[in-house]
Parts: sequence; C-alpha cells; structure tokens
Amino acid sequence: MKKQATPAIERNKGPILEVLKAYIKGDGRLLEIGSGTGEHAVYIAKYFKEVEWLTSDVKAKHKAIKEWLKDYKLKNVFGPEALMVGRDDFPKGIFKYVFTANTLHIMSWKENKTLFKLLGKRLREGSLVFIYGPFNYEGKFTSPSNEAFDKELKERDEKSGIRSFEDVKSQMEKAGFKLIKDHEMPANNRLLSFKRLAFKATSPEP
Repeated sequence: MKKQATPAIERNKGPILEVLKAYIKGDGRLLEIGSGTGEHAVYIAKYFKEVEWLTSDVKAKHKAIKEWLKDYKLKNVFGPEALMVGRDDFPKGIFKYVFTANTLHIMSWKENKTLFKLLGKRLREGSLVFIYGPFNYEGKFTSPSNEAFDKELKERDEKSGIRSFEDVKSQMEKAGFKLIKDHEMPANNRLLSFKRLAFKATSPEP
C-alpha cells in the first residue's frame, strides 16, 4: 500500500530542520503533537539521533504514522501515542522539547488554550516548544493565500482558522513561557520558539 504523503511537508521539512538545529542539542525526549502522517518525524529525527522522538495524534491518524515509521525503522522514533487535546493528557515521562506543525489552525481556539495550559503544566523549566504554521499579525493576514486558506478552514469548521500571533504569544506567556524568536519561514508560515520559565512560587493561604 502506498503511504500517504503531504506535499506541504515535503516543502517545509528542510526549513523546519534548519531552525530546530539551532535549538536541539544533546539528548532528551521530544513530543510531537499532531504528527499527522509521521513525515516530519522520520525526516527530522534522523538528524538528532540522541533525541527520543515520540509521535502522537488522534487515533484516526495512527495508521498513516505507523506506515511511515515502519518503512524508516528509525531507532529513536516511537509511537504513535493517542493525544486529543481537551481529552487526553500528555504521554508519561519528561519531555525536553515539544514540536507541533499546522495544528493550531485546525483546532478550536478553546482547544488551543487548553494545549497551552497543558504545556505549562507538564513541561519543566528550560523546556522548549516549537510551533509551526501560519499566523495573523495585528489582526491582518500576511498574504492573500493565507486569507483564502482561512476561508477554506472556516467553511469546513467554523471553529478553525489562522490564529493571531499576539493571542498565541499572550496565552503562552500566561502558561509560563517566554517567546525566544519568531522565525520567518517559506510560504507565509512562521516557526515560534518558546522557553518554559521557572515556576512561580505561590503564597500559602492565610
């Protein structure tokens, strides 16, 4: 059976890898949220052999992920784990990195906020989060193609749509993260890198 392939991933996997090379050093575990077909995992993970890359997505996506993982047989790629934001918790264990691509505009904004809170709850100080996809800035689309894409998304599901960079940054800050850099990427996309700050001590109840 021919594996499911995604043209957009074929175009963006190289630029994404180049950005991640600046951040991922040494060993550790990486959780990919919304692995889709698994193409990002099998392409990128082979460049970080000391990093354990765990794929995850809703169960309907698992068959496609398994096909790609089976063909490549990378020793540092695992999963897929079931992860539906708003229903499932993170897989067990400590994750030094989290990567997600083209997921925020598919999920509802409520699910986005749930994800950010979950990241803040489960990741330790110093952990890094990488979010790839299109974003709006100051309430405006960055290109006519992004505007058309947003319309298409909303026709399929009114709760979907391209997210505001300012809203994402604000919610991630509330969850305990600091934006490191907003990377410009091909095809009117961005890659946002965030770092988990130290947990704030809470005052005891009087």
